[in-house]
Amino acid sequence: MIKTLSDTSTTEVSKQLVRMRDSGGELALGRVLTLIVKTEPGDDTEAAIAAANEASREHPCRVIVASAADRGKAARLDAEIRVGGDAGASEVVVLRLFGQLGAHAHAVVTPFLLPDTPVVTWWPGTAPKNPAKDRLGALAGRRILDGTNRFDAQGILAQRLRSYSPGDTDIAWAQITPWRALLAAAFDRVPARKPAQVRVSGPGPSVGLDLLAGWLAECLRVPTERLTGDLGVEIDCADGLLSLTADGRDTLVRDPGRPDARTPWRERTTGECLAEELRRLDPDETYARALHGTKRLLHTTR
Repeated sequence: MIKTLSDTSTTEVSKQLVRMRDSGGELALGRVLTLIVKTEPGDDTEAAIAAANEASREHPCRVIVASAADRGKAARLDAEIRVGGDAGASEVVVLRLFGQLGAHAHAVVTPFLLPDTPVVTWWPGTAPKNPAKDRLGALAGRRILDGTNRFDAQGILAQRLRSYSPGDTDIAWAQITPWRALLAAAFDRVPARKPAQVRVSGPGPSVGLDLLAGWLAECLRVPTERLTGDLGVEIDCADGLLSLTADGRDTLVRDPGRPDARTPWRERTTGECLAEELRRLDPDETYARALHGTKRLLHTTR
């Protein structure tokens, strides 16, 4: 069910939300958090809503979408309330902020925050230079950025390093979780394994691969190269070469002393990555270490 309100107010939106919940039997009691989604003109707001709905099936929540619209128009608030099948396991409040109202999203969003629940802010596209000091970021204990599909990966990560505050994270970090798990398992099997050098390669700039390389650099404390080339990871160890390679729809794992293994590989959806980031509401210290580790990378072309 979708209810549209044009040129409205936060008071009227709140009243309509209560009426829809009462008439449709929707309850807010099962919501475990409030997810604020902030988009700017040019961002794909509907794709962000779809990803939030997907994540809400694991984390029932209230999704508040603050979508800055045409800043050249007079200040106006248009809204949509989505419940039931149009909102996954959440209730979605879409606030379209015209004119100067777009600069005051925090004031418009605040009346819709669920009481006594954690708040997470997600920027699926354009993000502030310092998320923790942004007014929407200051409302949240966790702040999620999205560095996927960005061409200036090194510039993005440099900005992340300058502005990092505990609670920051990135969709690109969740995107590489399967490979991090495979590499961690390989070292768990042989705790005494001694790495000497790491090479992480990919066909182009990638925030996720840079974070993977930074994570390895911090964990293993050996020289780490970030190469341009075929997608894969190679770790020179005293007992041989440990490697992960993208091979069609599989990841080929070569581990010294063990038969080659294949595990299914596919690119994770934004909804899956968002759901993973919502599983923890405390600062992700491992992400912070990986981000710090990107400063130690040697970027070369193979």
